[in-house]
Amino acid sequence: MMKILYIDAANSGISGDMFLSALLSLIDSSDKIISELTGLKNYLSGVKELMISLKKIKRSGLQVNQLEIKIEESKEHRKAQSLLNALNNFLNEKQFSDSAKKYANNVLSSLIQAEKEVHGDLTDKIHLHELSSVDTLIDILGVTRILDLLGVFEKDIIVLCSKLPIGGGTIKSAHGLLPIPAPATLKILEKSNIDIIGGPIDDELVTPTGAALLSNLHPKVSTYNMYLEKVAYSTGQKTFKEFINILRLFYGENDMIFNDVEEYSLEKYIEEISVVETDVDDVTGEILGNFIENIQNSNILDIQVIPSITKKNRPGHIIQILCHPIYKFQVIERIMEELGTLGVRINTIKRVCIDRDFIKKNLFINKVNYEIRFKVSYINTHDGKKIINIKPEYEDLKHISKKSGVPLKKLQNLSQSEIKNLYKKN
Repeated sequence: MMKILYIDAANSGISGDMFLSALLSLIDSSDKIISELTGLKNYLSGVKELMISLKKIKRSGLQVNQLEIKIEESKEHRKAQSLLNALNNFLNEKQFSDSAKKYANNVLSSLIQAEKEVHGDLTDKIHLHELSSVDTLIDILGVTRILDLLGVFEKDIIVLCSKLPIGGGTIKSAHGLLPIPAPATLKILEKSNIDIIGGPIDDELVTPTGAALLSNLHPKVSTYNMYLEKVAYSTGQKTFKEFINILRLFYGENDMIFNDVEEYSLEKYIEEISVVETDVDDVTGEILGNFIENIQNSNILDIQVIPSITKKNRPGHIIQILCHPIYKFQVIERIMEELGTLGVRINTIKRVCIDRDFIKKNLFINKVNYEIRFKVSYINTHDGKKIINIKPEYEDLKHISKKSGVPLKKLQNLSQSEIKNLYKKN
């Protein structure tokens, strides 16, 4: 049986509080989640009081969930880095799973990156005027915790959604009158695979936080076919005359065998990264080597230096760096400051980056015990873990080789028996 979560936003759109209040009906520990989220006030400066409650109200004759949040704070907005710090401190101290941490960071990074791209701010000092920071973190952390409890990040649960109505008209903002959807919302949605529909009313139906939470689940826009276990209803703070504004979640299972199960499994690992690239032909080898060493210690994922021929047939190098989008302008500043380049190319792409764990084992060499880490990369599928690769950490082998005097190649051969054992156990 395959679990399915269907998000029916056709009569509501989506916001962070609507999504969270609906999800709270799918679990038995809603009070515990709310109590945990109330503790968020200890992770952000300036929050004097924070109260969160889940109410049952009537909307169009139906009893639905509505989240009520009361905040007393001395700050109107916060810097992006302070939000990231608070988010990750909470994730770590409350022991969220690694996959849940990744999702939560992707959601917040999507919001920050959208704001940066919309307002053209090239620094990491952007203030998020449009995001009520405490509300945003409550929505992200609450949704992440419940999705983790449901097994969305670790099990093979298919997430489906309806087409998404986005509203219309205009809205007042810190930057004046803006068209609906908000520019940040559109920036997030344009990088997703979600089908959107204009209207059907002139008001905001999708918030940036709602768009980020939904798009980072990479749902399939599809109809549902399941044995229904639970259904949840929620609404937001607004009421409309000709639009019921009720979000529905359907949770159940299906005994059909999907032909594209592997595709669904891999979709959970999609993430956006930035490619930052420039050409240099007037930099010495010493400066280039120093730059590579320094930037490897900052927020990058990978760096490639490719020999090339530049203008006027000069020998040069293409510097290509991969990083998370939130750090791309930091990387650009480093490139300009250290290499003196005047122009840098940026491209945002998607990649599939699967899970990996480190398992410690012992190698006995010349009667001495050495600890070595093996990196196990895998995909979570409906049948459990699918092992992709197991390999010993190079730095550990290098350290052991230095200590023991045994050549690196021989150590690689000696580690093969442990690799076979790990394959059997997994």
